[in-house]
Amino acid sequence: MSDKVVLITGTSTGIGQAVAVAAAEAGCTVVATMRDPGRGDELRKAAGGIDIRAMDVTDPDSVLGGVAGVVADYGRLDAVINNAGVSVLGTAENLPMAEIRRAMEVNYFGVVEMTRAALPHLRATKGRVITVTSVGGVVGQPFNEAYCAAKFAVEGFMESLAPVAATVGVGVSVVEPGAVATAFVANAKVDPVAAVAEAGPYAPALQAYIDRTLGAYTTSQTAEEVAAVVLRALTAEPPVLRWQTSDWAQTFVATKITDLDGARVQALTSDWVR
Repeated sequence: MSDKVVLITGTSTGIGQAVAVAAAEAGCTVVATMRDPGRGDELRKAAGGIDIRAMDVTDPDSVLGGVAGVVADYGRLDAVINNAGVSVLGTAENLPMAEIRRAMEVNYFGVVEMTRAALPHLRATKGRVITVTSVGGVVGQPFNEAYCAAKFAVEGFMESLAPVAATVGVGVSVVEPGAVATAFVANAKVDPVAAVAEAGPYAPALQAYIDRTLGAYTTSQTAEEVAAVVLRALTAEPPVLRWQTSDWAQTFVATKITDLDGARVQALTSDWVR
């Protein structure tokens, strides 16, 4: 992989940072992007030689200019790894529309923007589009309507794009982690006590969901384990569309795939809120 130029979004913490390190250690030329490169000190310490650049996936000019800059500096682009994302906790009745739109802008439209900008260059190198989604892109989860809606949209976009991109030599994959021990949850900036106090009639259900979810994160995967799966997706021949990052994620996603009327998923997730 020493001749591969890989652009990764959302690399200041968590999965994105771990993927950047793993790709660099595998021999890739890594361009790691984040909204504020000043937050890149931890990444710089973890791996040398990584090119850290500013990029905001919700800003079309930032995306187009960023991709063009990579190609201008390195002469090629072999893969884009869409990882930038935000978490939004809450139910539709209580969430401001601005928060719901923000989830779509970052988690969906940002991915589409980046993919569109990269595709002409990936066609030239027979490259890859790898997108970190979530098991929440397959199974809808309580109090995650906005987040799961965006991830569902990404999954539909990539699943539809994959056969078309394949005709021009570009591989498309989605990687679906479950609970991962990263700063992603902390970055959501949710105060559980305040959230329950403000949840009105949904307070008991939200408290049950929070208790269950905090327990899940005590037995979660590491970001490095997820990064290893991303690297497998990057190199698999032929490309594989859908990757789960753990046995638990695989079992969870399989529940949806074999649940034709939705009853099994509803029975499963209803237990999370009571």
